[in-house]
Amino acid sequence: MKPFKTTISHIARLILWAIAIAGACGVVAQLNEPVPPVFHSKIGDKAASRHGEVKLAVTGQKLNYVGCNKALRDTDVYSPKSAHFHPDGTKYYINSLEGCMTIVYDAATGKKLHVIKHKFTDANAYLWAKPSGLYHFTHYSKHLNTFWGRPVESAFSHKGRYLWIPYYRRSYDLNAQDPSAISVVDTRADTIVRVMETGPLPKMVAASHDGKYMAVTHWGDNTVGLIDISSRRPVDWHWATCITVDHKLKLNFSTTAKVDRDSHSGYLLRGTVFTPDDRYLLVGCMGGVGGIAVIDVQQLKYLGRLTGVYNARHLVIDHGYLYASLNAAGIVQRLALDTVLDAVRRLGVRKTAVLKGWQACRVGRGARTISLSPSGNYLYAACNAASELCVVDTRTMKLVASLHLDSYPVGLDISADGRHVVVTSQGRKGHGGNAVNLVTVDYATPEPNLLLAKAAATSPVAATGAGKLAQTKAAVEKAVKMPVGQCLTLLLGVVLVVLIVVLLKVVNRHSHDKAPHAD
Repeated sequence: MKPFKTTISHIARLILWAIAIAGACGVVAQLNEPVPPVFHSKIGDKAASRHGEVKLAVTGQKLNYVGCNKALRDTDVYSPKSAHFHPDGTKYYINSLEGCMTIVYDAATGKKLHVIKHKFTDANAYLWAKPSGLYHFTHYSKHLNTFWGRPVESAFSHKGRYLWIPYYRRSYDLNAQDPSAISVVDTRADTIVRVMETGPLPKMVAASHDGKYMAVTHWGDNTVGLIDISSRRPVDWHWATCITVDHKLKLNFSTTAKVDRDSHSGYLLRGTVFTPDDRYLLVGCMGGVGGIAVIDVQQLKYLGRLTGVYNARHLVIDHGYLYASLNAAGIVQRLALDTVLDAVRRLGVRKTAVLKGWQACRVGRGARTISLSPSGNYLYAACNAASELCVVDTRTMKLVASLHLDSYPVGLDISADGRHVVVTSQGRKGHGGNAVNLVTVDYATPEPNLLLAKAAATSPVAATGAGKLAQTKAAVEKAVKMPVGQCLTLLLGVVLVVLIVVLLKVVNRHSHDKAPHAD
């Protein structure tokens, strides 16, 4: 008879394998499920919460599907994947994946400002950073830097000066198994100023709060790269490391027959977020055994996975919570960040730690990108299969509103004042997609404007005025050896005494004038 501990170990392994197979089957099943009916929204469509806390309305559209309103047609909108407002709120960026371009719109007017084409030839050689030695071509050898790039997600760095855009693959790499690339856009002119190699099939990017690193998550082979961006000069940026999550995939697919890399990619690394102190990087595992991979940013090493969460597509840290969208289940959930960090600290010899205590809310099927309002009171979720923009009240973790949008929503971003949500809709198997919706939101309780708050905090006038006031107060206190409050009280007492003396003199003089004179 085998020892009891050995038996338990075998059972645990069997359970993990069962979870892995179930997770993989779930992803594949979702990819192979019948395409939901196509829905098209129109300007004027509305939705609201039961008690009017939030009211949603479609107020703008960019469309490019057969039969769409010609007045709203924008032929550059081709498989729009993601949307991002610039930090200053003046414009927003749409990545057209199959169009191989990024479109820039004026946030106030909706006018198209620029179209950034992700086409590279020998003439663009000056844009490329030196090879890092981390990523190697094994299937292609000629004209490696001549291609069209398919933009996926994006992230800003250097206070909005630069926008980083990873490419799903280089156009010649049929099955995304060799190094791809990431471009850097200078947002002052909206032109590409730098291009760097990446691992295969990069999707998510995230900038550390301290401005030191840009994380690039490789969906294609279970790795995460970190680029050192601490310099202000793009020419100085360089790869710091590439970290493997458990095991790196060996890629040797055909170069002529298409393979489904949306499912045949290991852990399907996706959602990526730095903790507020930049100590750790959390990466969602949509496939495999699931969980959230943890990287120690200080030590530049992989620590292990946090389990208890499956098929996590997008991760956000906001107002002390870690939020996750569970794609297949159509759920958004949250857990106190302190609880998450406690679990991270348990990672050591054991490469896993369980996360417990999630608060969950069922939204629409295919929960993809999520974003929170400035107050953190409302979470917005792009629900792909349901063709909905769903709103969750995070104080109760209840669904309070949903608005049908063009099939099939995938990306979104919310403006700094919470009043506008841009949603991209990408097609599925030739159905739906090619639509961008601008949704305006009215709140019963106004949301804080993050731009105004930031401006007030950094205003030279406000800072100078506050500084002078503090200096004056300190000088007065130093001169009289007592707090300003007591000084004002003393001064007021002196003024009252003076007034009383003046009044007494006036009364005496008046009485003297009225008295009879002696002869």
